[in-house]
Amino acid sequence: MKSDAPLKSRHNEILYSIVRTYIESGEPVGSRTISKRRYEALSPASIRNVMADLADEGYLSQPHTSAGRVPTEKAFRFYAASLAVSRIPAAESERLRDEFSGLPTVEARVERSSYVLMELTRNVGLAAAIPALAQELDHLELVALGDSRVLMILVTRDQMVRNRVLALNEPVSAEELISIRNYVNRDFGGWQLGAARRELLRRMAEERALYAVVERKLELLYQKGLLEVDTSPDVHMEGASNLLGLDLHLTREKLRELLHALEEKTRLIELLDRFLEQPSGELQVHVGLEQVHPAMKDLVLIGMTVRMGGGPPAKVAVLGPMRMQYERVMAAVLQTSRALENAQF
Repeated sequence: MKSDAPLKSRHNEILYSIVRTYIESGEPVGSRTISKRRYEALSPASIRNVMADLADEGYLSQPHTSAGRVPTEKAFRFYAASLAVSRIPAAESERLRDEFSGLPTVEARVERSSYVLMELTRNVGLAAAIPALAQELDHLELVALGDSRVLMILVTRDQMVRNRVLALNEPVSAEELISIRNYVNRDFGGWQLGAARRELLRRMAEERALYAVVERKLELLYQKGLLEVDTSPDVHMEGASNLLGLDLHLTREKLRELLHALEEKTRLIELLDRFLEQPSGELQVHVGLEQVHPAMKDLVLIGMTVRMGGGPPAKVAVLGPMRMQYERVMAAVLQTSRALENAQF
């Protein structure tokens, strides 16, 4: 067999059986075990010959001379590619859609999806809302908090809600905040945020934004970030502790490195961006994630990009070991994604 040639049909079937058996048992797989599982009679000796070929091709490894074989990263990649995603039960899909529809914001739904994926798969659930590059203002609320602080509640037309506390150098009355809020909502509703801030700056320079008594307070708010939001993805992760009970063959130090890497928001964003690049609706399986961090070498990411109605795109995924129930995880990701897409605001 050449390394770049497709597997023969018999090799294909036996490799599939080896990976499935290993996922179920967690033990090295011997030729006799595979012989007993096959409907077509094939002697252990013949299976051993096939397993030797598969080992030469990099699909199998042998921990000990007398032991059976263990699938490699290459074998798990072959196995995942050979699977079809299970059909989603209508009742379960309806239940999830109703659960998401009961949540009022994109952020709440995305956060909930990470928990749902963790519950369905007992692995690590990941989800991130990706703000649009040019978000448009729906409406603004300004609330006085005392101590010259103002809570800015910014709602954009992609259903994102952002809260930010602006610390001013002087107090602003509730009446002044109402005037500024009404002015911004009336004149800039539907504007892209960046364009709205530029126009505000221009108007203030011409001293015709508002009555002079309020104009100074508007300028204070502008300087502290009025209509300015953090456009970095809002990332959620649930179930990192599940990794402690998985058979990852990591030393204590490597496990500590892995958990530390998962605590970094930038690392999670890189993970989702690097491996979930395909258009919305395409389920993706990536085996071996050492490109993001060496401690992720034996992990798998199964996820997809979701376009929520009227909202920003989101990325939902499950992070788990190579030895996982791929069909169940793939179905859970697809089921959760469809529920997010179809939930109504």
